[in-house]
Amino acid sequence: MIAYLKGDFVYKSPSNVHVEVNGVGYEVHISLNTYSKIQGADKGILFTHLLVREDAHLLYGFFDLAEKELFQQLIAVSGIGASTARVMLSYMKPEELIRAITQGDTRTLEGVKGIGKKTAERVVLELRDKLSKISLESNISPLKNNTLRNDALNALTALGINRLAAEQALEKTLSAEPGLPVEELIKKALRTL
Repeated sequence: MIAYLKGDFVYKSPSNVHVEVNGVGYEVHISLNTYSKIQGADKGILFTHLLVREDAHLLYGFFDLAEKELFQQLIAVSGIGASTARVMLSYMKPEELIRAITQGDTRTLEGVKGIGKKTAERVVLELRDKLSKISLESNISPLKNNTLRNDALNALTALGINRLAAEQALEKTLSAEPGLPVEELIKKALRTL
């Protein structure tokens, strides 16, 4: 699996971007949300999800981990493919989409092209509990670019803990006890889960 790409944005459009990494160009499908955040950048990092089909290998890219996680939750719902999930993330910001799902607002979801009443109800039914367990703030504000936090987050996700739940636990632990060494941070974060 390709976790992320870090390189030059050679070509950008609202639907895809070409990222050159060490002389290799990757075509990455993006949402309008991601496009709006990278529009002025010449290089950067895109967190990716590789979708393997019989006829193609498609790479989807996201500006932050929260959007990637939401995309992965959406494509796990029966009837929602990668294209539909990308359209949903283009129509609404991730925080708006999460709010609509957790509040059971199927009418808002039906406003997205390709989402009918039954599909909107299925999305709410399957994702409401999963998304409501995680606070909106931790969903939308991924951990800051901090090596200690990133190391702890990687360790927690390697243990099989959901990335968003791990972020929330780390934020709670660090706000209570800033400056912990990484081993202690991981142990205390595990206790909060």
